[in-house]
Amino acid sequence: MTVYSTAVEAARRDPVPHDERQHDAVGPNPPADPHRILHRCRTLVRPALAEAVGRLHPWVGEMAAYSFGWCEVGGAPAVAPGGKGVRQALAVLGAEAAGASGRDGVAAAVAVELVHAFSLLHDDIMDGDADRRRRPAVWKAYGTGPAVLAGDALFALAVETLAAQPGGAAAVRTLSVALGDLVRGQADDLLFADRPWTGPERVRPDEYRAMAEHKTGSLLGCAAALGAVLGGAAPETAAALDRAGRHLGIAFQIVDDVLGIWGDPRVTGKPVHGDLRERKKTLPVLVALGSPQGGRLAALLETGDDPGAAAELIERAGARAAAMTEAWRHVAAVESALAGVPLEATARGELRSLLGFLIRRDV
Repeated sequence: MTVYSTAVEAARRDPVPHDERQHDAVGPNPPADPHRILHRCRTLVRPALAEAVGRLHPWVGEMAAYSFGWCEVGGAPAVAPGGKGVRQALAVLGAEAAGASGRDGVAAAVAVELVHAFSLLHDDIMDGDADRRRRPAVWKAYGTGPAVLAGDALFALAVETLAAQPGGAAAVRTLSVALGDLVRGQADDLLFADRPWTGPERVRPDEYRAMAEHKTGSLLGCAAALGAVLGGAAPETAAALDRAGRHLGIAFQIVDDVLGIWGDPRVTGKPVHGDLRERKKTLPVLVALGSPQGGRLAALLETGDDPGAAAELIERAGARAAAMTEAWRHVAAVESALAGVPLEATARGELRSLLGFLIRRDV
């Protein structure tokens, strides 16, 4: 057994990270506690995810395992920070909301987690981000070409995972639509960087909303819908869960925008005003540019010399509050989508609990 295979086998046999066991053992939590929901779903999905990664070429699989925090460069086992597992939780809850077992959503959860990892590998390269979850991004650790290859392998593995399931053809079609939207959103996001701050060619808030739905919401909606599809849900139920996830994605992205300017670095892992230093066209910025403060703000953003002053102008323009109001409008749209179809009561409650947790992230 290779060093990398040992790390993957450890992830399969021991799905609960050590730093989460203590949290899970501290007294009984309410059934809808979001940390417990995420923990439960990760524990259910991790063995299947590790088994899928274990089928990859050993070198490619090592890079994938590194991206999940299971190993170090070279394959030595590690317990490094990973994602919260939001998308895999949505897939499990999507199956349960359709009245099926959470296990019926595991293949959907694995596929979506693989696609999410693939998108992060490629995003870090496109954005030039050297770090991911407080350690070197895959492209910095292994090289750009290998990281692209690893991303491609994860994408192929996701399709293979779904295609092997009963009802796999419908699931692959659902994933394909989401992937097309994800690429569209990423393309728009990249193009936004080259557009001016002011004038007729500037980025408008409605363009931002479409980008956020495609780049972030498509995969969240796909996760919930895929779980429902594999759980035998009616098409209208899967479509409602997809709509809910897309609205959640917009709200999630807006909250990220607010945190990217005003978030606590101890929580976000990024410097305060980080998005302004990088001159990102986020929703608070776009709203403020359309206010009477817009001209002065555009000048500050053009030079990038004083992100603190820019943040103050954005807040004075009411754009921070406006962005959060927009986020909560999309939360209400999630509720409307969930209310429109019959869903299993416990899963509906857990979906709502997870929604509140994702939006209330120290904003």
